[in-house]
Amino acid sequence: MREGGVIGQQTVLLDAEALGFEACFFVLIRTSEHEAEWQGTFLKALRERPEVLEAHRLAGEIDYILKVRVENARAYDVFYQALISEVKVFNVTALLSMEEIKFTTELPV
Repeated sequence: MREGGVIGQQTVLLDAEALGFEACFFVLIRTSEHEAEWQGTFLKALRERPEVLEAHRLAGEIDYILKVRVENARAYDVFYQALISEVKVFNVTALLSMEEIKFTTELPV
């Protein structure tokens, strides 16, 4: 399966809260910019930030959704201020996860 590309990177799952990363935010981003240069800058900024665990480009009203793990709301604000200083975005909405109900990396195979 590894040779066929089915098995990719292997990793260890760490307990984020035990390491002090108690806040999980889902960040909805809308932009009025869609040029390749802007997208390259935006994607580079996301890849360089370890707080961003996941990033998805969406269809519909919201352009991107990020899963961001930080210590607390103050740490999120530091992340937010750094991001918007690097890339122009139209609107950012941050949603704080109150409780993780289900988490898995298993695929339904």
